[in-house]
Amino acid sequence: MILGHIGARKGSKGVPGKNFRPICGKPLIDWSLDQLFANPRVDAVVVSTDDPQIHDHAVARGALDIGLRPAELATDTAPKWGVWQHALDAAEAQTGPVSAFLDLDCTSPLRLPEDINAALDLFEGEAPDMVMSVCEARKNPYFNMVEPDETGALHVSKPLPGGVWARQDAPVVYEHVGVVYVVAPSYLRQARTIYEGRVIPLVLPADRCHDIDSPHDLRLVEFLLKEQLAAGLRKA
Repeated sequence: MILGHIGARKGSKGVPGKNFRPICGKPLIDWSLDQLFANPRVDAVVVSTDDPQIHDHAVARGALDIGLRPAELATDTAPKWGVWQHALDAAEAQTGPVSAFLDLDCTSPLRLPEDINAALDLFEGEAPDMVMSVCEARKNPYFNMVEPDETGALHVSKPLPGGVWARQDAPVVYEHVGVVYVVAPSYLRQARTIYEGRVIPLVLPADRCHDIDSPHDLRLVEFLLKEQLAAGLRKA
């Protein structure tokens, strides 16, 4: 049984109320909810939130009613891992055992249905502890990311012998992006953090890996979402 999950905390310093804020004609959370409900491989959907409006909206649409998340999981510093663990336990109390925990970040609405299916296929084919979406990093610590030493002078963050003088010669580095995750429930219950087990990448195009964390991000994502709609890549 595949459980689809969305975490949608009420608070946001960068964009207040962003998870329920309208974007391209519907609340931000609905871009992810719609994908979960439309995917025939997803057996149940749960939304973890401390916002009564988001909770009621999700339940009215067909999500499991697990109530509001505990206060300690609704702070700025609450780890995603603990939110996932709570949501899994609360959902399994209603559905029975889950075989895969599928998480979509509410703030990454540019994903396409094919990204979700690719993550599920990779999870089923490779049997890792976790599949994590990534994209190739826009900056590389072996090449064009620098940091100051004690004198204030700049140096490449991760120097290699002889140096790296062309981006294509630098080791591949990925950005961890919240487009899609698939986690083995046994790993989610036992591990304390994401990277304790075998976490493998699902590499996605960078243009689908923008996360909304600031007003600038919101404008950019809305522009790209309109482009997707105009190109017929998804339904409104």
